[in-house]
Amino acid sequence: MAQEAYDMSGARVALTLCVTKAREGSEADLVALERMFQQLGFESTIKRDPTAQQFQEELEKFQQAIDARKDFVSCAFVVLMAHGLEGQLKGEDEQMVELENLFEVLNNKNCQALRAKPKVYIVQACRGEQKDPGETVGGGNIEMITKDSPQTIPTYTDALHVYSTVEGYLSYRHDKEGSCFIQTLVEVFTERKGPILDLLSEPVTPTPPGPSLKMTTPLVAGNPEDGRSEVVQEGEARKVNPEVQSTLRKRLYLQ
Repeated sequence: MAQEAYDMSGARVALTLCVTKAREGSEADLVALERMFQQLGFESTIKRDPTAQQFQEELEKFQQAIDARKDFVSCAFVVLMAHGLEGQLKGEDEQMVELENLFEVLNNKNCQALRAKPKVYIVQACRGEQKDPGETVGGGNIEMITKDSPQTIPTYTDALHVYSTVEGYLSYRHDKEGSCFIQTLVEVFTERKGPILDLLSEPVTPTPPGPSLKMTTPLVAGNPEDGRSEVVQEGEARKVNPEVQSTLRKRLYLQ
């Protein structure tokens, strides 16, 4: 029996909060994201250079606007782009905001219009200072965790978090062409069809974003023997391993 799919017949809304200060290449990512949201039928809002407090305030405004709508809302995307550490983002004012506080704004308790609806968070930010040169052997697939609770709706279901890197590690971005992560994500979501979790695990070979930074990877790292998930920065190879965390209870189709 096929897994049930989310009803995507209603409105689709998206909020992008992006710190461009000292983050060269961010504008290229914003252009790509806006193109993606337009193609996928999302009502998209972009806010540049929020302070730490404004990250929280803009998400709360987004939630209030969603709950105030009279029409049916199918899905929400939130894109967060900034410098970061484990569990934190740095605002334009150099202050930190907790990611968990941001994620709580649209959960099933705090946003009634999105209760049991898919909420997708895309986070392009460092999650630490470590650089991953890779290992000769070993590795494996990132496990995508899907929790199913058909009788009740817990507070934190129907959410998908897609991070540009795993906890503790740096995230990479080209100073003119944007980040490999965002550019690849846009390519996958606009050019391929299927359940979103399947799209995130398929191999992708995007056009290299620049001479000093290139990436050939499935959006979620796959077989370590196939040579994917590698970034070359200033002549040095670095492994890139985006991370997906999912509590989606149904299949989510964007197209």
